[in-house]
Amino acid sequence: MAAASLIKAPVGQNPARMGSGRSSGGGGVVRCSLQGAVVGGRAEWQSSCAVLSSKVAALGAASPHAAAPSFVNGHVAPLVPEQPAAAAEDGGAVLDLVPVSSVNGGGVAKNLPQPLRISDLSPAPMHGSQLRVAYQGVPGAYSEKAAGKAYPGCDAIPCDQFEVAFSAVELWIADRAVLPVENSLGGSIHRNYDLLLRHRLHIVGEVQLPVHHPLMALPGVRKECLTRVMSHPQALAQCEHTLTAMGLNVVREAFDDTAGAAEYVAANGLRDTAAIASSRAAELYGMEVLADGIQDDCGNVTRFVMLAREPIVPRTDRPFKTSIVFAHDKEGTSVLFKVLSAFAFRDITLTKIESRPHRHRPIRLVDDANVGTAKHFEYMFYVDFQASLAEPRAQNALAEVQEYTSFLRVLGSYPMDMTPMTAGSSSTVTSDDSSST
Repeated sequence: MAAASLIKAPVGQNPARMGSGRSSGGGGVVRCSLQGAVVGGRAEWQSSCAVLSSKVAALGAASPHAAAPSFVNGHVAPLVPEQPAAAAEDGGAVLDLVPVSSVNGGGVAKNLPQPLRISDLSPAPMHGSQLRVAYQGVPGAYSEKAAGKAYPGCDAIPCDQFEVAFSAVELWIADRAVLPVENSLGGSIHRNYDLLLRHRLHIVGEVQLPVHHPLMALPGVRKECLTRVMSHPQALAQCEHTLTAMGLNVVREAFDDTAGAAEYVAANGLRDTAAIASSRAAELYGMEVLADGIQDDCGNVTRFVMLAREPIVPRTDRPFKTSIVFAHDKEGTSVLFKVLSAFAFRDITLTKIESRPHRHRPIRLVDDANVGTAKHFEYMFYVDFQASLAEPRAQNALAEVQEYTSFLRVLGSYPMDMTPMTAGSSSTVTSDDSSST
C-alpha cells in the first residue's frame, strides 16, 4: 500500500506544495518533503522518514529546548509536541502527528497500554508457598488442619459449604481444595462424591488425618450442668457410646461443622451446652476442655482429597492411587462382575467401591413383555484402586472397563498418603501437583 493512503496533507493544502521542506530554527516545527512519498512506494517513504529523523536530530542539537526524538517500536519517530502559528506563514504544508510522551529504556511509550503478562494473572504459586487452599468450615475445623498437613504454610480459606469450596477453585479464588470423603467410623461423605461428579476438578492427592475429639464448654461450666451437646453429625456419631458411658443426660444437636459448634456456644454464652470440636477450636474460641479423646475408637481417621483445576502427571516411582466413576446401562450384575474382573486379572488391588444413585436416571422400569411395573435403581459406581495411570496394567484395565460401561471418568491419579496412623501424627503429605494450576 502506498504511503499516500496513510499520510495526508492538511485539509485545504496542495500536496504539490509539500516539496518546500525547511526547518524553523527557533520554533521546533519540522516540515518535510513528502512529494516522493505520495507518488512513490514504500522505499521512498522510508527514505523521507530517514531524512526527517536526521533533521530532528539536528534540530535537537541546535536548540536545547527542542523536543527530543521519540521512539516507537525501536525506530526514531518524527513527532513534534508543538506547532507555533508562525511556522505556517508561507503556506507550506505541516505534517500533523500525534506526540508521544517520554519513553522508558525499552523504547515503549509509558502512557500506552501495556500487554497483559503471565504475572498479571493469578497463577498458582509453588507447592506450599502461600497456596490458597479452600476448606469447609470455620477456623479450627478438622478440614483446616488437613489443609495445613497437605500444604504447610498455605493460606487456608474457610467456606461455609462443600460446594462453595469446589466453586472457589473453579473460579480461581483458591488454588486447591481439601475436602473429606470418608471416615473410618462414619463411612463416606456422600455429598462430596456427588460434587466430584458434578464439578470438573481433579484429585491430586490425599490426606489421612487422625481425629481426636475433646468435649468443651465455657470456662467454669461443669459436666453435671450440661443439657445439650452440639457438633457435626459425624462427630456426634463417633462419640455416641462414650457420651453414654460418661452418664451425661444430654440432647445431641447437629451443627454444620465441629468448630462452628464451638464458635456458636462461645458467641451466645450458652452455659448449659457443650461442643465436640478440635483442641484448636477450644483455643480460638476460649472454650475449656471438659474431657479429652471422647471418640469411641482411638483409630478414628478421616480421609481427605486434595482437588485442583488440572491433574498431575502420574508416576511409577512411588505408590499411586487412582479414582474413577462409571455407570452401565445393562441390567443384571454381570457388568459389575466384568468390571471388577478387569482389575482382578491384572492383580490390581481395589481399596474402595461406592455406589450412588444415578442423578439423571434414578429409576428404571422393568419391562419383560408383561404388564409389570417393577422398578429398580440406577447407580453410579465410584472405585479407588492402587495403581498409577502411568502403568500399562492400569491403562489396559481401564480400556477393558470402557468396553463394558456407558460412562467412565477418571477423577484423578495421585500419590497415596503413606504417613503413619497415629493420633499425634502431623507429618507433611508430599504431593506432585506443584506444576499444576
